[in-house]
Amino acid sequence: MKKLLSLGAVLLAASFSVAASDGLIKYQSNYSVKETADRFESIAKSKGLTLFARIDHQKNASSVDLELRPTEVIIFGNPKVGTPLMQCQQDVAIDLPQKVLVTEDSNKKVWLSYNDPNYLMERHAINGCDEVIKKISGVLSKLSEATIAK
Repeated sequence: MKKLLSLGAVLLAASFSVAASDGLIKYQSNYSVKETADRFESIAKSKGLTLFARIDHQKNASSVDLELRPTEVIIFGNPKVGTPLMQCQQDVAIDLPQKVLVTEDSNKKVWLSYNDPNYLMERHAINGCDEVIKKISGVLSKLSEATIAK
């Protein structure tokens, strides 16, 4: 019974998220890129996170007569969380503040993606910050799941 429940939990998780080997965690969204980004921004603000920038790469490409599928990046964070991580390993600052990427692929599917905090832990050889990484992972997961919820 436990195995069946565990399998069910894994299948349920896999139905809305994909952890890719490239260090990104991806969630498929049923909303457009703009609506997904708007929802993420609104939810992040409601949780007290600071939004530093929102970059519309498609718009920027268009401004120089180039084409790009809808692609937006939102840069956000909270110094109360990011600072302890940088205190563990200052080089992680190159990957902070946090970012989410919202894209439309060639099949018209929309994805919300972010750097897997565990990947950052490996990339920067972060030791002794497991609780901070766990907290960041939880926040990113909850924000993403709320964003794509129907």
